Amino acid sequence: MDQLTVASPLGPLTLLAEGEAITALVFGTGRGRKDSPLLLKAAAQLEAYFARKRQAFDLPLAPRGGQFEQTVWRALCEIPYGATETYGHLARRIDGVARAVGQACGANPIPIIIPCHRVVAADGSGGFSAPGGLDTKYKLLSLEGAALL
Repeated sequence: MDQLTVASPLGPLTLLAEGEAITALVFGTGRGRKDSPLLLKAAAQLEAYFARKRQAFDLPLAPRGGQFEQTVWRALCEIPYGATETYGHLARRIDGVARAVGQACGANPIPIIIPCHRVVAADGSGGFSAPGGLDTKYKLLSLEGAALL
């Protein structure tokens, strides 16, 4: 498995890839470095995202998860930069249940690139499973200029 740790305003982020696809993005420093052209491309896109010069990622992704999780993660990628959607609305859009959507968001192995931070609760911000929790979610939404804030 190839991996590359990059600096970000949220601290170090480690990108992981297998074959020709990104499989995970983890908060923190990875164990060593074995980069690839794909990881270098992903790192450049993350850098541009944090510099507000990129609003969408163009990378091959292969997150591991069940069929419902895969459906949720594809739907997350349809939420535009700077926009938010409630768990309930996303659940109705994919014919699911809000609680299950929240669980799939929490299980997202490629946060930021698969933008689970754009999903919020109808009566508040919801949760965020990354280190820093809601503070990290707010930072990402603020970076994008999301109206929620």
